[in-house]
Amino acid sequence: MSQFEQQDERNHPRHQTPEFTQMVEHSLSRRRFLGGAAALGAAAFFAASPVSRAIAAATGNSPLLGFKAVPTSTQDTIVVPEGYQVERLISWGDPLFSNVAEFINGGGNSAADQAGQFGDNNDGMSFFPVDDNTAILAINNEYTNYELMFPHQGKAMSEDDIKRAQAAHGVSVITLKKQAEGWRFEKDGQYNRRIDANTPMAISGPAKGHALLQTGADPKGERALGTFNNCANGMTPWGTYLTCEENFNGYFGTDGDIELPPALARYGVAAEDAGYQWHRFDERFDLAKHPNEPNRFGWVVEIDPRDPSSTPVKRTALGRFKHENAELVIDRDGQVVVYLGDDERGEHIYRFVSKHKYNPNDQAANRNLLDEGTLYVAKFHSGAEGELKGKGEWIELSFGKNGLTPENGFNSQAEVLIHARLAATQVGATTMDRPEWVAAHPTEPVVFCTLTNNKNRGTKDNQPVDGPNPRAENHYGQIVRWRPADGRHTAAGFDWDLFVLAGNPEVHNDSLYAGSANVSADNMFNSPDGIGFDQGGRLWIQTDGNYSNQGDFAGQGNNQMLCADPASGEIRRFLTGPIACEVTGLAFTPDQKTLFVGIQHPGEELAGSHFPLGGDSTPRSSVMIVTRKDGGVIGA
Repeated sequence: MSQFEQQDERNHPRHQTPEFTQMVEHSLSRRRFLGGAAALGAAAFFAASPVSRAIAAATGNSPLLGFKAVPTSTQDTIVVPEGYQVERLISWGDPLFSNVAEFINGGGNSAADQAGQFGDNNDGMSFFPVDDNTAILAINNEYTNYELMFPHQGKAMSEDDIKRAQAAHGVSVITLKKQAEGWRFEKDGQYNRRIDANTPMAISGPAKGHALLQTGADPKGERALGTFNNCANGMTPWGTYLTCEENFNGYFGTDGDIELPPALARYGVAAEDAGYQWHRFDERFDLAKHPNEPNRFGWVVEIDPRDPSSTPVKRTALGRFKHENAELVIDRDGQVVVYLGDDERGEHIYRFVSKHKYNPNDQAANRNLLDEGTLYVAKFHSGAEGELKGKGEWIELSFGKNGLTPENGFNSQAEVLIHARLAATQVGATTMDRPEWVAAHPTEPVVFCTLTNNKNRGTKDNQPVDGPNPRAENHYGQIVRWRPADGRHTAAGFDWDLFVLAGNPEVHNDSLYAGSANVSADNMFNSPDGIGFDQGGRLWIQTDGNYSNQGDFAGQGNNQMLCADPASGEIRRFLTGPIACEVTGLAFTPDQKTLFVGIQHPGEELAGSHFPLGGDSTPRSSVMIVTRKDGGVIGA
């Protein structure tokens, strides 16, 4: 999440209004929730598995979780459980090649340096094995912190400064080698590559060539420059990496007078940018000169990490919005299904189903599976009054169906996809509390999505308190899960419940703001964001929340990473991060014995961190390596 958004969610304890208090009094109590969604786990979603039923019976003593939980922390370091160790793999500014300058503390590097250095604010990542001793780690670089990147803290930007910032965005692909001490980054490795805000990209799928994607530099609307604000990720069984463009709107602006169309405004595009100032030095980002350029961002980009010369591809069939991640599964009939969250208050959860089937015996034939298919958006129906569970359906977003017609402003499938948010509103999709990462269980047909927070819930923008969004002015967040009908990811309907409501039982006692029954003083947290499963079925939860440790967030400390048993609901805190960071991005080696974890924006807004090198060094976003001292499986 960018430094320019959601600061109030992280840093300012919220005061309860009379309307807010009334909402709490009329909401479910925590005790009622104990008999609802928290108990629903195995009975509803894992009933087909005897092993899962046994696990569920052991609530509070899960055989999946084999580590001692760590307490909250406000230290400028990473804390992991007893028997574990954490080491640094790579940090912002580390050179990928021998002919590139080292990182200079205090902001002394040039744009040319940054073009060959590891990017800033690493986020989602994926691990690709090559052979027993070689692997590739593809890592998103979401945004930049000007207060840390430049000596002038962004107050006197130059053309070279803008080029340096653009070079710090995108994706870093790095080569790993297995050494005696474990996996390590290889400088000059054959797969090392930087993809940034100026890397040539192909545009594919139904929106390719549409007039809304055409610019003076690309009159055919088939080639874009760059990717940025790359949040989370996905990977395909045919060996490619999916990087997701999130808050692209903040990079566009203009110093002139301009009236923007409602379609751009729905994505947050405005004459005033988010502080990046790119439009002042790179006219591509000036809305008055290039009003179509924003339409070329907000897509899922597919990258071949094994070929540094390959051209990344923007897959428009997956829709345009503020993508968080792309969770890809192969349904039992062979179709590719991609689950997608749109990370903004009051936005939606989407699903893409491919037209053609995955062929495990012909990987080359799979390369364009994401170009043809159907995009859907979720509508959640509430259950009986007081129940945090219910039914849901996927509504098709296809031109000519469900009101997506010229009469309602949609003239083609390309326009439906370019304006996916408007299409979702047209069909009546459920507004959600900031849908972020989506994760599918490795063996059960169950899907989880983090809903990070939503201060607008119940207060404006037609966001009622209902269904999987049961709290007004929600500043703790929750995780919703669903099981598709008949266990088929392509099914039209699903059952849903809430796996956890984050909260603070030390402050709120028995209301829903205390959290669900599986939240206690020992594992409380706020704003779940990144999630992912390991092969053992453990659900890993990372937070990007309020780290003030005051008010509603008293006792919760720095952002953290937790581990959960999805059947029993037990959650334990596994890791705490340094000062002012977000814990985001995770990837396991196939043997599950090495975990890569991302630490983003330590010390943002000059909060006083010097992570990871200490002393007076500039705080730097980093990828960390977590292993067990006995060489065992992480979390087991």
